[in-house]
Amino acid sequence: MATNISRKDFIRNSVYTSLGLGIAPTLLSQTAHAESGVSSALAGTTTRLKNVRLETGFEYEGDEVVATKTDLFLVEITDGKFSAILPNNPQAKAIDAKGLLMLPSFKDMHIHLDKTNYGGPWKAARRRTNGVKGMIALEQQILPEMLKTSTDHALKMIELLQSCGSGFARSHVNIEPTSKLDSLKHLQIALDNKKNSFGAELVAFPQHGLFYTDSLPWMNEAAKMDIDFIGGVDPYTVDGDIAKPMDTIVKLALDNNKGIDIHLHESGESGLKTVEYLIDRVNENPVLKGKTFLSHCYILGKLEKVRQEEIADKLAQAQIGIMSAIPFGGLIMPIPTLYKYGVVVGTGNDSIIDHWNTWGTGSVLQKANLMAQLYGYSTEFYLNRALKLATYNILPLTDKGQQQWPKKDDVANAVLVQASCSAEAVSRISPVKSLLHQGNIVF
Repeated sequence: MATNISRKDFIRNSVYTSLGLGIAPTLLSQTAHAESGVSSALAGTTTRLKNVRLETGFEYEGDEVVATKTDLFLVEITDGKFSAILPNNPQAKAIDAKGLLMLPSFKDMHIHLDKTNYGGPWKAARRRTNGVKGMIALEQQILPEMLKTSTDHALKMIELLQSCGSGFARSHVNIEPTSKLDSLKHLQIALDNKKNSFGAELVAFPQHGLFYTDSLPWMNEAAKMDIDFIGGVDPYTVDGDIAKPMDTIVKLALDNNKGIDIHLHESGESGLKTVEYLIDRVNENPVLKGKTFLSHCYILGKLEKVRQEEIADKLAQAQIGIMSAIPFGGLIMPIPTLYKYGVVVGTGNDSIIDHWNTWGTGSVLQKANLMAQLYGYSTEFYLNRALKLATYNILPLTDKGQQQWPKKDDVANAVLVQASCSAEAVSRISPVKSLLHQGNIVF
């Protein structure tokens, strides 16, 4: 049987074959429709995958989880959603997942896609001087040149994230007098280019301070554009005050129906006062609950245990989440305490090869692995639970081992990894073999 296959689809099919996934979905659909006499214009609405490994429950010895049960399934995806989870049929005409484990796709919840050297020559970070203000001065020098290629570098970084299993990112975008709105506009071009394969939320981020460099006029403009959160950075250290910049951020968010996501590196008294100030403002404006986040929030790692628990409880009550890059060394964040009180926790690569640092790998699964090491999550159960840091709180199994993902009508955002179960994937940082975004195989 002959079918008309475009050069693009031929190349895509070659990629899927090299990944061990069999026939590409476009080619599969065209073949099936051609056989049934249906126009290939209808192709691509349904994708079927066989030999998909899914987690089905826990295996116990007494009350201890000692293993994770899995089985093979036939998974059907229609119009970007899971339409059926069926018993496996090895003979079915479908993409062969070859026993790879399917997990919810990963989410990078704190990254700077707009300013990176990734995709260009290696360049290590320079020695810092004068703290955050020294970095502001450096950015004022280098950003004009970086902006010339920022769209291309952002595209390459998105592709890196996809190769590591992330189909979504929350990116902070510089809004200040040096970049003006250009950093945002350039990143939006990159995201538009990837709109069918990658999702994103954007934070308008006054990296150089709201008032230290008079960024407020540009933030007012950005708040009216296609962004999701109003950002901020170390109000006391950068702007010399807590109340004025924090009140301005809250007002911008309320006036423009946005969320809030603030970088807080301050680890002394001003850091704690900023956390408490934000909690009070959110409690006064309940519309901000569930839409407000503190990125880094290093002060939590400096508090005594009793105070940590008190603040964690207050954050949970105000529904303020923490986006942590999972620092280690002299500062270990109280992630288990935040989980204990129900605080939403996310993670991200933050910087990937830029002037701030060069440690980002693109993998948030690696972040989940790091968290598991730091907090002794070495058992089957705790390794399984640690996956939620990479998936932003979507897990295949409940704490009781009941299967909860994927379900019919869930959006088909998933990764296929070379692992027997979630626990192994976290412990071994298992290789990502494929990424599905809204049902489309994009890596």
